[in-house]
Amino acid sequence: MTRSVNFRRTGLAAALAALPFVAIAQEASTTLSPVVVSAPKSDSGEATRLDAAGIAPQRAATSDTASLLKDVPGISLYGSGGVSSLPAIHGLADDRLRIKVDGMDLLSACPNHMNPALSYLDPSQVGSIKVYAGIAPVSVGGDSIGGSIIAETVAPVFATPGQGSLFQGEAGAFYRSNGNAQGGNLAATVATESFSLSYTGAVAKSDNYKAGGDFKDHYFGASNATNLYQQYSGRPGHTLPLDEVGSTAYDTRNHTLGLAFKGGNHLFEAKFGYQDLPSQLWPNQRMDMLGNTQNRLNLRYLGQFAWGALDARVYHEDVDHFMDFGADKKYWYNSAGGADYSGAPCNPVTTPACASGMPMYTASKNTGVVLKADVNLTQQDLLRLGSEYQRYRLDDWWPASGAGMAPFTFWNVKEGERDRSAVFGEWERYASREWMTLAGLRYERVKMDAGDVHGYIANTFPTNPLPVGAGNQTRDAANFNNADHSKTDNNWDMTALARYTPDAMHDVEFGFAHKTRSPNLHERYAWSTWTMAALMVNWTGDGNGYVGNLDLKPEKANTLSATFDWHAADRSWEFKATPYYTRVTDYIDAIQWDGAKNIPLAVPDVNKFTVLKFVNQSARLHGIDLSGKMPLAKTGAGEFGLKGLLNYTNGRNRDSGDDLYNIMPLNAKLALTHKRGGWDNAIELQMVKRKSDGSDVRNEMQTPGYSLVNLRGSYSWKQVRVDLGVDNLFDRHYYLPLGGAYTGQGTTMSSSTTAATTPKWGTGVPGAGRSLYAGVNLKF
Repeated sequence: MTRSVNFRRTGLAAALAALPFVAIAQEASTTLSPVVVSAPKSDSGEATRLDAAGIAPQRAATSDTASLLKDVPGISLYGSGGVSSLPAIHGLADDRLRIKVDGMDLLSACPNHMNPALSYLDPSQVGSIKVYAGIAPVSVGGDSIGGSIIAETVAPVFATPGQGSLFQGEAGAFYRSNGNAQGGNLAATVATESFSLSYTGAVAKSDNYKAGGDFKDHYFGASNATNLYQQYSGRPGHTLPLDEVGSTAYDTRNHTLGLAFKGGNHLFEAKFGYQDLPSQLWPNQRMDMLGNTQNRLNLRYLGQFAWGALDARVYHEDVDHFMDFGADKKYWYNSAGGADYSGAPCNPVTTPACASGMPMYTASKNTGVVLKADVNLTQQDLLRLGSEYQRYRLDDWWPASGAGMAPFTFWNVKEGERDRSAVFGEWERYASREWMTLAGLRYERVKMDAGDVHGYIANTFPTNPLPVGAGNQTRDAANFNNADHSKTDNNWDMTALARYTPDAMHDVEFGFAHKTRSPNLHERYAWSTWTMAALMVNWTGDGNGYVGNLDLKPEKANTLSATFDWHAADRSWEFKATPYYTRVTDYIDAIQWDGAKNIPLAVPDVNKFTVLKFVNQSARLHGIDLSGKMPLAKTGAGEFGLKGLLNYTNGRNRDSGDDLYNIMPLNAKLALTHKRGGWDNAIELQMVKRKSDGSDVRNEMQTPGYSLVNLRGSYSWKQVRVDLGVDNLFDRHYYLPLGGAYTGQGTTMSSSTTAATTPKWGTGVPGAGRSLYAGVNLKF
């Protein structure tokens, strides 16, 4: 298939609406640096920072911004869409982490969490990412029980004094062989000493990728005599080869327009972001994202005064999201005759048994205000004070499409509300050259509510039993509508940590954190126990269905962590070890649920897809991160070095004794690096242990251990950078330990164990086979 990669200018015209908001700028300045609080006091809290130099080697290899974190100690990635991986820190992922983009709390509106915060940035648009693994100061935490991820786009650039005007930018392109992935990026800045106008844009597009071998022998059940059967997609005339991982294609476009004024020690900034995502298919969900549009406006003031610094921000985000069955999944459902297998088109008007897909819409509005102050009490003492407010609104509805999904609109969440208000204080003290301490306290009030719901069928019926196909919608809707939906949580966070630096070659940081997270809207308000509806509420990728719970309590986690850091005075070699332990009360896990009786399932489903209900239980996690680097030799051929990383996490449900879901098994990386002149090269060995444990209640699948070899190289001139590489050099076939269940093709709306063309339990999502990539970036 021929693919073109063009920038759309749709967002630029709309972005000009941001201009009036920066008209309040008053003063002029010489440089941006005086606006920033001194660096040593901004790095507390076990933070790992990826800057532009660390991001650049990865941009040609991935279009998924979350995957930029894959070499950060403690980080693992939930398999998801091609540009929407969900990062996990020490086994805690998704809404359990605090993820900010340019200071904004961006929430995933989709019931499958297909539009997470980091998916709104292309890797080329990222200026830096900071990761707080476990012990996050209260100033960067809140409404989370794991760590924090702070992503920033490139800071505004101004002309130097006497330079007059400045024009600069860059353009780049990439190609990856597996999936025929291609894309490009463009950035440009026009600036004077006090004004800066910038644009960044990126597009990325890919077909399905191929695994390192065939993997569908049992996807639709026992092996079949004909391979054609296992290649079934549900679309007439469309089959998928046995090694093609269905529903991994994507097409995304991201644009950002920035305006900034500075004067004296004051900066005024406005950024308008626009995402137009026509499609992102999903290999471990029953639906696909067939449209996602985001508009965001972010206004900021940053100033420095004699007493310290003030940072104020107001932002707003609108998201319109659409899901249905993509090209690799069955669209036409007709239970009459033999058309069920063929997937041939039918007419819902003349054929009552016919359904045309399953359209699902989500719309959200997200408004936030953030006010923070850094107060210099003394040369040794810094006080951080802050207040935050977030107003979030969500509607999640599924229009009628025929057959059992008619005649009314199904309201999964109607008029959902989730409002957060928070205040915090944090004291950072440098008692001596050797000791730094930090203590903080945070209070949050989370208010949630939702309106009454409605299923595809009428909420009341004059006859009993209910019509065939009604499922449990009438009963469940009545139960939900008769209950009180309003919930208010009063949450407290506390962090205390210390860093001891006895000399230039040793650091020890240790601390304790108490953190609290309230449930998200779908955890509390997804109401239907009907299997088909429950299957549409799933952000874990395990193929199961989930039911919300109005009685959920906030999760409360206590974490102990320490980091031991041995290093050379110039950091030419270093070794870090971070052990940690977390205990969570009211951990939101799940139990298998009997929808017909509306009680816990008496006899557990084993080795099959099932329906579960969110419940509060208790959990604990512990583990260790190891990382290091060292020089090996410096010769005429260049500088050689060694880098390594090892992560281990163990998670268990303390009530049931079950393992927690999606815990990354023991894994390690070892890379031999080489630098000479403009060359920067590496050969990497990635090793992952077999995942033999998993969540029994979710029937989590085991995955074999594997090892991969990756090659990368780059050459940089003053204005040009070229990247080349090979991922999975030996084309190994392996399964992603956090990839979930493969549901990327066929009749995915159903979890039937007998229907011929429904995905059967037992096939995981394979990783990509060999892929050659190349990228070029030109600065001007």
